[in-house]
Amino acid sequence: MHKLASQPITLDCFETDDMQHDLVYYSETDLYYTERKNTAGMLADFIIEQLEFLRQKYLETKDKRYWKELVRWLPEGWLQKRTWTTNYETIRAICSPGQRRYHKLNEWSGQDDPNQENFIAWARKLPYAK
Repeated sequence: MHKLASQPITLDCFETDDMQHDLVYYSETDLYYTERKNTAGMLADFIIEQLEFLRQKYLETKDKRYWKELVRWLPEGWLQKRTWTTNYETIRAICSPGQRRYHKLNEWSGQDDPNQENFIAWARKLPYAK
């Protein structure tokens, strides 16, 4: 969060590995419904445009209200970097069936698509994993 305003906000800043860009987001009963289809890709473009506007306003004014709104409206898919220190005992526990071996998020278990990167596959490749 401390480096949030340091670079432009683009689609690359979000977790979009399995995003369905053509998934339709609209309601036929919506007052603003038109013949055009509102897709996930269009929704992502709109959100990114608004977040980038808030970032630019913060950079121009240094007004913390823009910063707070920017942080408040960041979607769950915002990619953040973390440093994590652990040991093999903890990694082994995480990979156990009771924790994340069968997790529904592909990033952990690779259940939906084993060809994509996931934590369990990465942990099994560590030098002393066995």
